[in-house]
Formats: sequence, structure tokens, C-alpha cells
Amino acid sequence: MMVLRSMLFVPGNSMRMITKTATLPADAIILDLEDAVPLPDKETARVMSRDTIKVLKSTGAYVFVRINALTTGLVAEDVKYVAVDGLDGIVLPKAEATSDVVELDGMLAEIEKNSGLELGNFKIIPLVETAKGVINAYEIASASKRIVAVGFGAGDYYRDLGRSVSSLSPEQTELLYARSQTVIASRAVGVQALDTVFFGLLTDVDSFMKEAILALKLGFKGKFLIHPTQIEVVNKIFSPSPEEVTYASRVVAAFEEAQAKGLGATSFEGKMIDYMTYQQAKDLAGFAELIVNKEERRKPASTVSLSQFFASTP
Repeated sequence: MMVLRSMLFVPGNSMRMITKTATLPADAIILDLEDAVPLPDKETARVMSRDTIKVLKSTGAYVFVRINALTTGLVAEDVKYVAVDGLDGIVLPKAEATSDVVELDGMLAEIEKNSGLELGNFKIIPLVETAKGVINAYEIASASKRIVAVGFGAGDYYRDLGRSVSSLSPEQTELLYARSQTVIASRAVGVQALDTVFFGLLTDVDSFMKEAILALKLGFKGKFLIHPTQIEVVNKIFSPSPEEVTYASRVVAAFEEAQAKGLGATSFEGKMIDYMTYQQAKDLAGFAELIVNKEERRKPASTVSLSQFFASTP
């Protein structure tokens, strides 16, 4: 399982921002070829993204590339450039049906075959960003074994409804169904769900935290980000606290002791715990261990020079 609490977008055509990203503690870096890059810069962004994957990967971060939507006719060229050894996967925007994921899957399989890479080497994170995508969320999530997570994109989704995210209410009840549908479909398939980027002011930290906490409560495992200041906040929110981990470990130990005595339930600190409680505690402790292992491998650079990127180019 990939730890994907913080998924930071960085424009694929900005060497300055890519260099900065290598020093940040995000779980995953998403080199963006889509919304952040104007049409005349698409080719430049492809080249820069391809040539910086190795250095970004060396920091211990997962590295993904968000390609353009299939309807643009740009995807084949996007994938040809960026699907190289070291890339973890592709973020597919505006996925609406099984056929969208299958088409991308086929492109990746062909590249893997021609490059001598293991089949399934490149993962996929489809984005649910339209009304049709929300309705077909389960179909999308189950379309390929490459899928490791499904993301929700509020901006394009709300635009598809004829509304602007600038008009969202503070409670964001307008997005509740789409968010819940994305989470439920993802979990039904057994993959993670990742929440939308925050569309409020970057200085409005309180609203950002409330949105992230809401996403956690709904069942999301992480969140897409557009600014470095959001990374630490999200990593903390989507990580179990030390107290939660300690309590979960004690619940696991107590239940396993009861099981050894032939009991199916037992009392623990005044509460009854059963198999469901045990499994929940075991999952939390296991996820906490994954985070620890991830952070031990995650070594953001203190500084990165352009020469390091140029030295890594083919």
C-alpha cells in the first residue's frame, strides 16, 4: 500500500518550482502537464517532467505525472515522454468510464513491453471530476489492477454542474454526495480515495484544516495539494496520533490474548471489544507502521541545484 497523505502538484514547465519540490516532505509529487501548463508549453513540460523524475524519486517521494485528458488528443504524446523507469504512475484527469482507464492501461502496457519493464510497473490514479465520473466511480475504480487510488476533483466537478467553487458554502454540503461516492466506490474495490485540492485562500489555514478533517472523517486517505505550506498540515491530519497508535496496539494485544483463551469478545478499559474493534485497531497500527517506514525512506534534499537534474537526463 502506498502512503499518499500529501500529493503535491507542481507545474511540469517550471524548473524553479520542480527544484523547490525536491526539498519538500510531500508523500508524492505530481508533475502536472494539464491545468497548470498552457498549450504552447506542453512539449516543454513533457521534457522537463521526464528529465526530473530520477532526482525527485531519489528523495524517497512517489513521483506521478498528471497527463492531459483523453479528449484533448494529447495523451499518447504525454505518455510516450513521461512513462520512463522511475515513474510511479499516471494521474488521469476527468475519468468518466472503464474505457478511459483501459485506454491508458493499454498505452502503459505497450511502453512497459517495449522498454523491458515489468507489466504493471506504472500505476494509475484516475480523477473523478464530472457528474458522469461520479455516477461511474465504482466502474472507474475497478477498471484496472494498476489503480492504487481514486481522486476527487471538486473544481471541474462543480463547473460541470454549472457552478463555481468560489460560491461553495463554508460547510461544502454541495460536494458531500460526490465526495462520499468517490470514497465508497474506492473502498468497495479496495483502493484509497484522495480528496480534492483546496480552492480557498492560501492564507485561510483554518478553512483548509476543516476541509482536510472533513475528508478524513469521510474516509479519504490523503489530499491533493497546490502549495508547500499545506504539506505538514495534511501529513499530520491523515496520520494516526501517537496516542491512537498506542491505544490501538493495546487493543490488539488484549483481543489476541482473549482469542487465545477461546473468547470472541472481551472487555478492555471498561469497553467491550470484538473482532470488528480488533480489526480496526490492527488496521490503524498497520497504517502507522507504513507511515514510519515511508518517513524513514523519505529524505528531502536540503538544497537541489539545477546541475543535479541536468546530470540525470538521458
